[in-house]
Amino acid sequence: MRKFGLIGYKLTHSFSKKYFTEKFEREGLSDCQFDLYELDEIEHLKDVLAQNKELEGLSVTIPYKEKVIALLDALDPACENIGAVNCIKLNNGKLTGYNTDYIGFKISLETWLGEDRPKALVLGTGGASKAVIQALKDLEIEYLIVSRTPSDVEELITYQDLKVDDSILKSHHLIINSTPLGTFPETEVMPDIDVNLITNQHKVYDLVYNPEKTFLMRSMEARGAVVKNGLEMLHLQAEAAWKIWN
Repeated sequence: MRKFGLIGYKLTHSFSKKYFTEKFEREGLSDCQFDLYELDEIEHLKDVLAQNKELEGLSVTIPYKEKVIALLDALDPACENIGAVNCIKLNNGKLTGYNTDYIGFKISLETWLGEDRPKALVLGTGGASKAVIQALKDLEIEYLIVSRTPSDVEELITYQDLKVDDSILKSHHLIINSTPLGTFPETEVMPDIDVNLITNQHKVYDLVYNPEKTFLMRSMEARGAVVKNGLEMLHLQAEAAWKIWN
């Protein structure tokens, strides 16, 4: 049996098992299975690998996209620039990290925007945001990163900065949520954005896909914004991972 799986904490929100199980059934891959490995500490990955010698590939989700790097034997060169891993290929005991979030997000965003290249606000500083930022760089989209805490990084501002200077939201018409805020089961929360500054010029891409329409998306859409969730990105990154594993 060929085994694949997902590591993270917690995994109740994940669609990965359902996605790959249906894919295996649809494509007649009866020798493949996809399991969830919920780890309260990333070091427990070693136990998972020791107990599942048949594993050929793992997806990585919150909160381990950065922490897992220390446990890997190698990184795909493109992944080194991003600084986060969401896909691991296992080959003869060697673990190599990749980032298919980048692939999925870049393709999805480019298709969605067409020729438009609005300035962007990236909400969050975790592993997913690193893939988003690399995609924005490669698409030549100007961006600022929004964090809860101040930093000396030139491109990084705080949510308080957005409140003090409303010109930022007025000039940055693409908002990308890379935080887990709004994910099931805590669906009625969202990043601290002043929705009164949102207009029909704004586009909101929320990487959250469960629920299908997040509180952030609903709030922005009510002010005229065009919104999109992360489900297409999920599918694209999953297919990219499958190619890597094979």
